[in-house]
Amino acid sequence: MKPKVYFSREEMFTLNRDRLLERGVTLRDIAEIAFKQQSRYNDNISMTMCMESVEKILSFRDIFHIVQLGTEIDRLTEQKAFRSPIQDIMQADLGMFGIDEIFGLDVASNYGTIGQTNFGDIDVNKPGIVKKLNDDGKKSQCHTFLDDIVGAIAAAASTRVAQIISEEEANKDMHYTSIRLDI
Repeated sequence: MKPKVYFSREEMFTLNRDRLLERGVTLRDIAEIAFKQQSRYNDNISMTMCMESVEKILSFRDIFHIVQLGTEIDRLTEQKAFRSPIQDIMQADLGMFGIDEIFGLDVASNYGTIGQTNFGDIDVNKPGIVKKLNDDGKKSQCHTFLDDIVGAIAAAASTRVAQIISEEEANKDMHYTSIRLDI
């Protein structure tokens, strides 16, 4: 029997949610960061919007692959499954390593430069669960990849919410008329 390699969006969401829960991260943890980040700019957002955005993002194929790979690398690092020097570098979450940030930037880039900027803000300030993952990763666990992935999902969700609100505002602006091009 061939191994299963293709998954529906619902399956990818469920597998990602479950993998995050195994590592101590709830979807609400991520949505809270998105809410806190976006509520600085807009009073019209809700936790429901942020949760929906997190759920949507977790169903994307590229995000699925990144969550699955990143959490597996962290788990294998905890089990000391890699050879040195990479084992020691990942276990220490060496600041100059940078591959974990590439994962985060890739997730955030699904929402353009604003998504990446939002990720940079979260990566530097480490709000909520990102700080907990980072701190726990310096002790007994390894969250070298997970803290960046979670921060990037929150950044993408924050940006997605901003885009939804912008679209809603644009639709309210009735003095704008679209240009019809007959080509």
